[in-house]
Amino acid sequence: MKFKLFKDRKGKADQAKNNQWVKMSRDIYMQARKGGPNPEANFGLKTAIANARAIKMPADNIERAIKKASGSTDSVEYEEIYYEGYGPGGVAIMVKCLTDNRNRTAADIRSIFNKRGGNMGESGCVAYMFDQKGMLVINREEFEDLDEDTLMMQALEGGAEDMNVHEDSYEVLTHPHELEIVKSALEASGLQFSSAEVRWIPQNTVAADGENAEKLLKMMDAFEDNDDVQDVFANFEISEEEMERIG
Repeated sequence: MKFKLFKDRKGKADQAKNNQWVKMSRDIYMQARKGGPNPEANFGLKTAIANARAIKMPADNIERAIKKASGSTDSVEYEEIYYEGYGPGGVAIMVKCLTDNRNRTAADIRSIFNKRGGNMGESGCVAYMFDQKGMLVINREEFEDLDEDTLMMQALEGGAEDMNVHEDSYEVLTHPHELEIVKSALEASGLQFSSAEVRWIPQNTVAADGENAEKLLKMMDAFEDNDDVQDVFANFEISEEEMERIG
C-alpha cells in the first residue's frame, strides 16, 4: 500500500508526533503488564521499546510507562481489539486498538467509518483478505552500503520468508512466531530496524483515486488521531500522482 507519503506528511506535525508517543506509551505499558518489566525477558516489551526509540520517543516517557505498569495501585487494563470494515470503494480495513473501554472505542471507530463513506462490519468480515506476518523494516539511508542480495541471504538463513524492496526501505517478512528469531539473527550481523512488529499484509491491493482516495485519506487521518487506535491495515494503494493532486 503506497501509504508512506501520507505517513510522512503526518509525521511532520508536532501533534502527530505527540500522538504517536501516546500510542507507543500505551503499547509499552500493556507489554510490561503482560510479560513483566524486564525487556530482556519480555520480547514484546523489548520490541515496543525499540519501536519507540525509532520514532525518537524520549527515554523518560519509556521509563514512565514501564514504571506505571509495574505499580500495584494502577488498575488500568488495556485490551487489544481489532475492528473490521469497509472504506469508500469497498476497500478492506482492519483497525487495531488498545482500549480500556470497549464500548467507547467501538462507538468511536464505527463513527469514523460511517462519517467517511464506509461501514464497520462483523469480526472476520475482511480478515481473510490479509495474511498475518512479522515485519522488520530497515531504513536504507542508515545502511547505504547494505547489499540487497546479501541481506536477502542473511534474512532467509535467519528464518525469514521473504523480503520486499522499496526506494527508502527493506521489509523482511517472517512467520508471526518467528519474528523474534529472525530479528535476533539479523541484529547479530549489525542491523537495526526502524520498526519490528506483527502486521496484517493484504493479499491483493486495489487502486484508489478521485473522491474515494480523498475520503480514504480523511478516514486514515481520523483513525490516526484517535488515541485508542494503534495501527490501521488496508488493502488500497494510491499512486504518487494522485497523492500530489490531493496535496
